[in-house]
Amino acid sequence: MTDGGEPRLYVNRWGDTSDPARGGRGSYRDLCSCFSQSKPHPRARVGFHTERQDTSAPGWRHLLELVDEAAADGREEFRPLTELSAEERRQVVTLPPSISKLTAVRHLVLYGSNLVRIPPEIGAMTSLEEFTPYTSYRLHWFPYELTRCRKLTRSTVSTRALFGNYKLRPPFPRLQPSRDSVAELDPARLDPRRWGATAVHNCSVCDRPIEQRGLHQVWISVRVATDVLPLLVSACSSECVDVLPHGAQDYIAAPHKGGRVDQPPSAWD
Repeated sequence: MTDGGEPRLYVNRWGDTSDPARGGRGSYRDLCSCFSQSKPHPRARVGFHTERQDTSAPGWRHLLELVDEAAADGREEFRPLTELSAEERRQVVTLPPSISKLTAVRHLVLYGSNLVRIPPEIGAMTSLEEFTPYTSYRLHWFPYELTRCRKLTRSTVSTRALFGNYKLRPPFPRLQPSRDSVAELDPARLDPRRWGATAVHNCSVCDRPIEQRGLHQVWISVRVATDVLPLLVSACSSECVDVLPHGAQDYIAAPHKGGRVDQPPSAWD
């Protein structure tokens, strides 16, 4: 209460990003048991989330409409999940490639999502300055293409949910052996259990078509905006891997394949 007896109002930092399921109509996201996000609990291995997006789901179709609307009106802040019901939010496990059209968006808010992956097309959001996927506890990594958002300076990420985070040091999924040719692989129809993504069309580094080259996946942890993020690189050649930057301080210095790799001590050690 204030001195005058009137209740004091506090600004909600997250605006309209409250839990849409509050009120008893079901959860808006699934639980994740990939690794403990509360305390160190060493595991021999972890894997990728294997869910594929159901493109017939009402939530997905609604999201496509919202992306189109945002692209058409040129809005600078995009909070798509607040427009979805709890059931619809739970149906969305990735974002559509059409986010590449959101070139005017400066702030992307994905607070409390059920996402398990972000598509590389996020790199086309060239005006992006702030990225808020906070409390998206099933989102353990990001595509290297996020580094193409040159104006991105602020981020709010639940870092305990990230592979290799400095607090808990969970392991990284073991990546597939590098291929100098994808002649026997359909890059447009990948198994997310093995490759992390359901499709890889272009090199994360040089942007050349993967189908004309090879597929060399590596992990690298670098600072993007406010946070150090584990980034999945899908490169077309070993030469593209060689030009990647060094990892962030107190993280693995060189690009790596995940699995049983030595990481620096966690903050709890």
